[in-house]
Amino acid sequence: MSLEFAITTFAAIFAIVNPIGNIPLFVALTEDYTPELKRRVIIKTCLTTFAVLTGFGVFGQFVFIVYGITIPAFKIAGGLLLFSVAFSMMQGQRSKTRISEEESQEAMDKEEIGVVPLGIPLFAGPGAITTVMIYISYSTGDVFDLASVFVSIIATTIISYFLLKYSHAIFGRMGRSGALAFSRIMGLLLAAVAVSFVLSGVGQAIHDYVQSGVLG
Repeated sequence: MSLEFAITTFAAIFAIVNPIGNIPLFVALTEDYTPELKRRVIIKTCLTTFAVLTGFGVFGQFVFIVYGITIPAFKIAGGLLLFSVAFSMMQGQRSKTRISEEESQEAMDKEEIGVVPLGIPLFAGPGAITTVMIYISYSTGDVFDLASVFVSIIATTIISYFLLKYSHAIFGRMGRSGALAFSRIMGLLLAAVAVSFVLSGVGQAIHDYVQSGVLG
């Protein structure tokens, strides 16, 4: 397993899932919940996050085949999507690709908020799914790098569980401003990852065109 690849993969997946940045919303949504209900919500959130990201990691490549999407095109499009999410995080805003104000308000009346909107799209949103699929494409042919993607998903899910479990204590110390500051840092990291995706996609696209004789 490439240690550098494993660390980069985990950092990117953790940054886009952003469990610390999501703590304020979780605290707000579960403010009047009993401890047992909060525990069930946390479990559902983590299981949904794990199932969605793992599912797209395993079966997401079939999307390329069905729709005829090339890896370079997906890297470029995914990089642009991730950059928009990262930009929103750096501005202290919640990306519109993740959850709307209407969904947040509607979730206040539901017990299944662990699935929607916390699990999807807050934790396992389009950005997280795209990140997993791109790193899966990077690891093609290397079973150890491939395993590191799924290990990163598992690690992020486990960390998310404990962060949500102790969210009220963490939020009490960090406050909303502390969570926003962390989100901005994660946004900067994610922006760098997004740019690398775009550059990789452009470089691979040019190489493929040259090899096919379209250019040169």
